[in-house]
Amino acid sequence: MSGFTLDMLRALQSPAGLRLQGRVRDMAPTPATELRVNQTLRQEFDPALVAAALTLHELRARAAAKFTRADAMYFTRDGLEQASGERIARHCADRFAICGSLADLCCGIGGDLIALADHHELLAVDRDPVHLAMAVANTDVSGAADRVQPLAADVRDIPLDGIDGVFIDPARRAGAGRLRSGESEPPLEWAIGLAARVPAVGVKAAPGIDHASVPRGWGLELIADGTDLKEAMLWSPALATVSRQATVLAGDDIHTLRPLPGDPVPVVPPGRYLLDPNPAVTRAGLVEDLARSLDAAMIDDRIAFLTTGAPLKTPFARTLRVLASLPWHEKRLRAALRALDAGPLDIRRRGLAGDVEALTKRLRGQGDRRLTLAMTRAAGQPWALICES
Repeated sequence: MSGFTLDMLRALQSPAGLRLQGRVRDMAPTPATELRVNQTLRQEFDPALVAAALTLHELRARAAAKFTRADAMYFTRDGLEQASGERIARHCADRFAICGSLADLCCGIGGDLIALADHHELLAVDRDPVHLAMAVANTDVSGAADRVQPLAADVRDIPLDGIDGVFIDPARRAGAGRLRSGESEPPLEWAIGLAARVPAVGVKAAPGIDHASVPRGWGLELIADGTDLKEAMLWSPALATVSRQATVLAGDDIHTLRPLPGDPVPVVPPGRYLLDPNPAVTRAGLVEDLARSLDAAMIDDRIAFLTTGAPLKTPFARTLRVLASLPWHEKRLRAALRALDAGPLDIRRRGLAGDVEALTKRLRGQGDRRLTLAMTRAAGQPWALICES
């Protein structure tokens, strides 16, 4: 459940509620002052409304990382968590440029709806009336609410006559908790089946989606905001450009890596530089394609680290200079770190088991040098690479 009732949302949008919101904004409560702010405002406003306004203020502060106009938008905790960020939503909305009218199914609080409404007439559907009302209000912040027709319903019960394209973000929560991994409501299979009714379909999925669940002819796009893997998108054949791609959003730039067939990537001992691919690249299964595009090699045919003899700059991987390369042996590794004046340590584990948190505590040095330790395998052997950016 969303936590807010529809009546409470309407009360927050009333003149008194807007005045309360302004008071909360001006008083800028912190965890240390929230109790005092709450007591002060309860003398003038309904206690339940004050609690809702304080919760909204907290959520707006969190949402600032996703939305430029978060201070004027409406959220629930679950709705904010599942909502696409502004940059990703705009990127995905560009796929529907060929379409006229669209439907945003399971629209939630409207993270994607805002971007889609920039250029399209939209049917917005969600079975949670509070989220649906928030979606309309949030679209109004960008001045596009007049393009949105809201419908509170189960998306499986609505006709799609006259709709050119569908965006759907199936819920991965049910009641008070998450569904099991790989499950959604409605199920992924149902969402994919929409392509039999509307050719242009985009389905938002969890980044850990099993590639085998993507039908033939569909495209899978893994999207990262910087180095943070955010979501996966499945594109129906009418919208797909390739079978798989990794997209990295970096500031105002959008970088896309696609399959690059070619000869097998060589496996060589670790060289002077280590490339740690972006998680969008690894989840898209494009590590070898990245290696071909950079003329890089692999250190192991099952490990997603690449190596080169010269520094490379790419949006698809972090480049690290290798300071020491040695077989994994904790005692020798501790000595090598001490010799390098190691201080704070960032461990990147691939291919080896172990408690990273405990290992970090044991290996962290007293020096001033911030280093990265790749805990991995090279040519099938447990290996350690001490690196710096």
